[in-house]
Amino acid sequence: MTRPSTHLLRLLRWGRILARHGALRGIERDINTPPQVRRLCRIARFGTMQPKVPDYAGAFQAIGPAAIKLGQALATRPDIVGEDVARNLLSLQDDLPPVDFVLIRREIEASFGKPLESLFRSVNEMPVGAASIAQVHKAVTTEGRTVAIKVQRPGIRDKLARDIDTYEWAAAHLEALGGEAARLRPRLVIANFKRWTARELDLRREAASASELAEAMQGHAGYRVPAIDWDRTNGRVMTLDWVEGTKISEIEALRAAGHDLPRLAGRLVIAFLTQAISHGNFHADMHQGNLFVEADGTIAAIDFGIMGRIDRRARVWLAEILYGLTTGNYRRVAEIHFEAQYVPSYHSVDEFATALRAVGEPMRGKPVSELSVGQMLDGLFAITRDFDMQTQPHLLLLQKTMVMVEGLATQLDPSINMWDVSGPFVKGWIRDELGPEAAIAERVRENAQTLLRLPDLVRRIEDKFPAKGGAPEAPPLPEVELIWDRRRTGGGWLGYAAALAAGGAAMWGAQALGWLG
Repeated sequence: MTRPSTHLLRLLRWGRILARHGALRGIERDINTPPQVRRLCRIARFGTMQPKVPDYAGAFQAIGPAAIKLGQALATRPDIVGEDVARNLLSLQDDLPPVDFVLIRREIEASFGKPLESLFRSVNEMPVGAASIAQVHKAVTTEGRTVAIKVQRPGIRDKLARDIDTYEWAAAHLEALGGEAARLRPRLVIANFKRWTARELDLRREAASASELAEAMQGHAGYRVPAIDWDRTNGRVMTLDWVEGTKISEIEALRAAGHDLPRLAGRLVIAFLTQAISHGNFHADMHQGNLFVEADGTIAAIDFGIMGRIDRRARVWLAEILYGLTTGNYRRVAEIHFEAQYVPSYHSVDEFATALRAVGEPMRGKPVSELSVGQMLDGLFAITRDFDMQTQPHLLLLQKTMVMVEGLATQLDPSINMWDVSGPFVKGWIRDELGPEAAIAERVRENAQTLLRLPDLVRRIEDKFPAKGGAPEAPPLPEVELIWDRRRTGGGWLGYAAALAAGGAAMWGAQALGWLG
C-alpha cells in the first residue's frame, strides 16, 4: 500500500507544475473550493511565476500520460472544473514524443512470441502518431495488406497504476470534506476514469469496441469503421485496416478535393446521433485527429479506446429531452428529469421547467455561429446545483462528445443549426420507438420475457433490485484510509505534515536553483 506521504509529495509535484501554468488560480478563487484545498494550492504555488492566462491543457500534458487522460475526463465535467477550463481541456492533445522503434519491435515480438517478420512484410519505423498510452505505425502484412499497428508504450501500465492510486487517495479526501465536494462525487469520477483507462490498456477490448461499432453502423451510408485483423491483435498490439483520407479538420484540403462541406457536417451529426440514440453505443473520442474523409466522402473513424454506452431507458429519456428542447416543451423535459430521478422529488417540476426555459429559449432557431448546443449544455449544468441534481457520469461523456461533434460540424459549416439537423432524426426515432405500434410490440416482448423469468424475479426483485433512476449503478469504490482517521488511531499525521513541508521546501529550492526547469 502506498504511504500517504508518497501521495502528498506526488500531489505537491503535480501542483507546482499546475502552478507554473497558472492552473491553480481558478481553484483558489472558486467559492466552492474547500479551505483545506486552498491551503494546499498556496503551498504548491509558493515561489512560482504564474502566467496571466492559465494553460490547463499544457499543464496536464507536462505532468504526463495519466494526467493527459485525466484532463480528457475532466473536460466532461464543467460542473467541477468550470466552463472555461473544460473548454480548454477539450483541446488537450494526446501527443507525446515517440518511443524508439527498437523498444516497439521488442514489445510486438514479446506479445506474440514470434519474430516481427513472420507477421509483417514491412513496418515503417517512423510512427504516424504517438499518444500517451500507445503509438501507431503503418505496415504491410505478409499477405500484402496495408494496415495500422497500434502498440502500447513499454511500462505504461505500471506508470498509470501508480498515478491513479494517488488520484483515488486525493478524491477520497476531497469527498470526505462534504458540501459541494461531496455532491460532485470526485471518487466516482476517478472510478469511471480508472475503468476507461483499463479499457484502453487492453487493446483487445478496443478492437472489440471497433468491431461492435462497425457492426452497428453497417447499414449507415457514409460512415466507416476499419476492420480489425484479429490474427495480429492481442492485449498490447492492435492491427486494423489502414485509413486513406483527409483529416476532417483540414477544411481547405477537403474543399479542394471537391467535398460538399455542409453535407459532411450533417452526416457527422447524424452518425453520432445514430450511435448514441439508436444503438446506445457511441464513439466518445470524436476529436479532429480521429476522423478522416475518404475520397468518396465517407467519414472514417479511428481510435476506439473511449466508448460511451447508454441503456435503452436512458436513451428514451435523452431523445425526449432533446426533442422537448427542440420544440420548446420544457414542461415535458422537466418531467423526464424527475421520472429519471435526476432531480430530487422535493423540488417543483414547474420551477425546474421555468429554469430550463431560461436556458433553452434563447438558443432556439439560431445558427450555431451565434448560440450553440455546447452553450446550452453549459447552461443546464449551471442550474443543476440549484436543484440538487447529482452528476450523471454516463451523460457527461455524451455531453463532451456532443460538444466535440458540434465543434467539428461548425468548422465544416459555420451556418449549421444543430437543432434543425438533429430534430427530424430524434422525432423519427421517437415515432418509431415510442409510437403505438412500437409500444405494443415492445410490451408484448417485455411481457413474454418477464413471464419466462417470473419465478426468479419474484425471489430477487425486492431485496436485490429496488427501483432505480436513470443513472447506472455506481461501481464499488476502493477503501481509502483518510489522514485524519489515521491520526485518531495514532498513525503519525505529524510525520506526513513534516514530509509535505520538507518536500515542498526541497522542491522550491530545486526550482530556485534551476533543477526542475
